[in-house]
Amino acid sequence: MFAGILFALAAGLMWGLIFVGPLLIPDYPGTLQSAGRYVAFGLVVLPLAWLDRRRLRQLARKDWIEALKLSLIGNLLYYAFLASAIQRTGAPISTMIIGTLPVVITVTANLCYGHLEGRLPWRKLTPALLIIAVGLACVNAAELQTQGPDFDWSRYLTGLGLAVLAVACWTWYPLRNALWLRAHPQHKPSSWATAQGLVTLPQALVFYLLVCVQLHWQQPEFALPFGPQPQRFLLLMLGIGLICSWLGTLCWNAASQRVPTVIMGPLIVFETLAGLLWTFLWRQSWPPLLTAVGIGCLIVGVIYAMRIKPQPHITAV
Repeated sequence: MFAGILFALAAGLMWGLIFVGPLLIPDYPGTLQSAGRYVAFGLVVLPLAWLDRRRLRQLARKDWIEALKLSLIGNLLYYAFLASAIQRTGAPISTMIIGTLPVVITVTANLCYGHLEGRLPWRKLTPALLIIAVGLACVNAAELQTQGPDFDWSRYLTGLGLAVLAVACWTWYPLRNALWLRAHPQHKPSSWATAQGLVTLPQALVFYLLVCVQLHWQQPEFALPFGPQPQRFLLLMLGIGLICSWLGTLCWNAASQRVPTVIMGPLIVFETLAGLLWTFLWRQSWPPLLTAVGIGCLIVGVIYAMRIKPQPHITAV
């Protein structure tokens, strides 16, 4: 159990770096950063796929199509939305919105799959949702207080919308992924993760090419293919692809093998807290009091929600 919690903490610390990456290269569109990250991730997965080739051959054509959809929505689109949101709203707000994922996933599962695994009583879940809403409001208010007179409301609101789309992508992904794993118990989760990484590479390459074409048309002054800071961009994409996409996932899988499933939900909060930690370290400042209150509300709300036990669905005879 203790080793599992340490693995989850390590995964959260690594995943939290993705909230700082877009701030290090603010001139790069989020779509280009997403494509670059997953090109790097796909290259890292290639040797793993070779080692696991015997199990990968057992996947049917429909399984590869499913892996393609999961990697497109859960990887490329998710990070494109997230990176773009961070550049428009700042990292703390986007991090807090992403931090609602454990509860959003729980609510979605409650609505869509409660008849299979039991429902969470809405009477107990509502207080957690209200606490999280207060936390998000506090962080938004704190960030808005730091803005100057030239604040761009349209850009800010667009960023909030993009962060919500990122949450939608990563709400769909784990639920759909879990359904596939339950329906195919003969396949190892590690092989399925490798398959998703493998199909990510060609998608990311095509995505990168399309983004370059768009940038050449809309911003002809943007240096292609690696932007105005090619060395920083390449090193950052390689680092995020290796540390966040591959090593972070390995640590999370190691934690999942050691920690009961009911505890894994609250441990996702490590990613949110790490994202806020790295963000304020990058800013070289302490979070304002209102932001700290919002963070506390998020932690309390998520842990409160994840401690609610599902009630079995009773079918009338």
